[in-house]
Amino acid sequence: MKIIDKLAWIEIRNKSVLSTLSRGKDTYYIPGGKREIGESDQEALIREIKEELSVELDENTLDFIGIFEAQAHGHDEGILVKMTCYSGSYKGTLKPDSEIESMAWLNTSDKDKISPVDILIFDYLNRKGLID
Repeated sequence: MKIIDKLAWIEIRNKSVLSTLSRGKDTYYIPGGKREIGESDQEALIREIKEELSVELDENTLDFIGIFEAQAHGHDEGILVKMTCYSGSYKGTLKPDSEIESMAWLNTSDKDKISPVDILIFDYLNRKGLID
C-alpha cells in the first residue's frame, strides 16, 4: 500500500473552510502540499501556503488539528493520502497563485466538490461545531 504524505492548512471563516482549485482540476482541496527533503511540517506548510495563496503563515500560531487518511483522489485504488492538518494565523491578502486557479469557502453541503480525505476533515470539523 502506498501513502501520499501531505500537509494541510485549515482556515475557517463564517463556518466554512478555505479550499482551492488547481488549474485543470475539477475537485477542490484544502490548501497545502508535500514536504521537501529535510523540511519540518511547519516549514513545508509555510512554504506551500506562500506559493499557493501569497500569504505568510505565522509559525508561532500553527496548531495541530489531526491526521486524516483516505483513498487518494484521482489515484489507483489502494493509494492513500495521509493529511496532517494545522490551523494558524497569517499575514497578507489571500489570493490564488502558482497552480491555484481559484479559492472558495466550502462547508459540508459541498461534499460533492471535495476529495475523500477532505470529506473526512469537513465531517470532523462539523462534529466539533466549527463548520456547517
